[in-house]
Amino acid sequence: MYSYTEFDHAFLAERNAQFRGQVERRIDGSLTEDEFKPLRLMNGLYLQLHAYMLRVAIPYGTLNSRQMEKLAEISERWDKGYGHFTTRQNIQYNWPQLRDVPDMLDALAEVNLHAIQTSGNTIRNVTADHFAGAAADEVADPRPVAELIRQWSTDHPEFQFLPRKFKVAVTGDTADRAVIKAHDIGLRIVKRGEEIGYEVIVGGGLGRTPMIGKVLYEFVSQEDLLPTLEAIVSVYNLLGRRDNKYKARIKITVHENGIEDIRQRVNERYALIRPQFTGVDQQMLARIEADFAAPEFKSADQTPYLNAYNQDPLFRSWADTNLTAHRNPEYAIVSISLKAHGKTPGDATGRQMRLMAALAKRYGHDELRISHEQNVILPHVHRGDLPSVYYALKAEGLGTANIGLISDIIACPGMDYCALATARSIPIAQEIATRFDELKLEHDVGPLKIKISGCINACGHHHVGHIGILGLDRAGVENYQITLGGDGTEDATIGERAGPGFSADEIIPAVERLVLAYLDLRNDPAETFLQTYRRLGLAPFKAALYPQVAGKESRANAA
Repeated sequence: MYSYTEFDHAFLAERNAQFRGQVERRIDGSLTEDEFKPLRLMNGLYLQLHAYMLRVAIPYGTLNSRQMEKLAEISERWDKGYGHFTTRQNIQYNWPQLRDVPDMLDALAEVNLHAIQTSGNTIRNVTADHFAGAAADEVADPRPVAELIRQWSTDHPEFQFLPRKFKVAVTGDTADRAVIKAHDIGLRIVKRGEEIGYEVIVGGGLGRTPMIGKVLYEFVSQEDLLPTLEAIVSVYNLLGRRDNKYKARIKITVHENGIEDIRQRVNERYALIRPQFTGVDQQMLARIEADFAAPEFKSADQTPYLNAYNQDPLFRSWADTNLTAHRNPEYAIVSISLKAHGKTPGDATGRQMRLMAALAKRYGHDELRISHEQNVILPHVHRGDLPSVYYALKAEGLGTANIGLISDIIACPGMDYCALATARSIPIAQEIATRFDELKLEHDVGPLKIKISGCINACGHHHVGHIGILGLDRAGVENYQITLGGDGTEDATIGERAGPGFSADEIIPAVERLVLAYLDLRNDPAETFLQTYRRLGLAPFKAALYPQVAGKESRANAA
């Protein structure tokens, strides 16, 4: 992983000292909250419903054990003993005292972490495939170029006051595990012959007006990538709307102007700025790539794995759901579920974080990843060590065998924490997971992604859920709309709204009816929910959701 230079350390120390002074002036009243707000947002500090919230960047989702241990320490020393991992591969602390935040930032700096540009109208944390550097189907590790983009975008003088926040995601696979088509810029590493390049997608995004990104360029060479990105963001900075924040994202800019017009403008801007890129960025990239060299994989006995798989049905269940093929056949990628039934999706206690750090150090070549699906990954574990890893996780409530299943729910903090939320998300996710655990159906149901947002901003990615749930306020009452058929992969699709919303008491039975209908409708157990939906369309699922309406229509047709 990337190692900070003397410049990085000095830069971070200066930024933290500057913010410490700003916090002191806020506490003594020299700064009003309105004056303090833009300063705190530049350092990832929000004011939520009940307290401040500090959002810490985990660049492209990569951590080592020392960093995870520090995140645990911060949660226990300055928060309530836990942290919340987000869909942007960040971690949030929901209960810090303002006076403690500078100390938290200094503690983060000790392990090369920070909260810069985790808020504000700037380029946010660059995210990547959480299996980067390990996946069997990978073209190339996307993390070096993600780090290059992070360095280029941090405190970029032209891009600190964009029309709206700006998000970049990178994947190195044909399979998209980074939801690149729902980002302002999505990059997919591709090969043309032996040359590595990038497919560049622009104008994706969810929120109030969900859109799937459009291909701006099918192939951009490695040498041309950074000037191309600078040209894109420069065009957006000039053209993006500032008169209406709901129309300020680049997705609206692309929609209103058309992809051809945007391409022409980017080409013109690129021609102007390309001579400024003299190859220094490629020298930087070469140095960065050296930091991401693959670990020295071991060759060892796999008998412990085979014995556990054949003798322990709980281990077998976990292995079948939570392991992914590694590029080294003796290894596996381990997904650690932060979705134990009835728990808050994405939350991990300090004790759990310390355990994951210890397992990474002992069994995982000292690497961890955070997924956009709010789980933690050990990307490199030898198969012979998997039983030891599983039993240690199980002892701390981290051994749930549900990755990709119905209880592996993405959920935003919702109205329990967020000042923008209009409905609760966390209790709905907990109740769905608990209900299907009671029914003992989730392994029979198979792959099914439920995503829940507590407001129109869609931080829970509900638009690209196979079943999406959006919580809204209807005359002071929580109301939950359902969308169906969404997909955040390489076949990205915005879900279709099913019909009227449901109350908090009605939404769990509604989801249950949907899933039971799927079990009746599928051709065989191998046909997933999404495949069945695409085959049959909305109608049979809508009938299951609204049986009274379906019954009236049936009687009317009979008459």
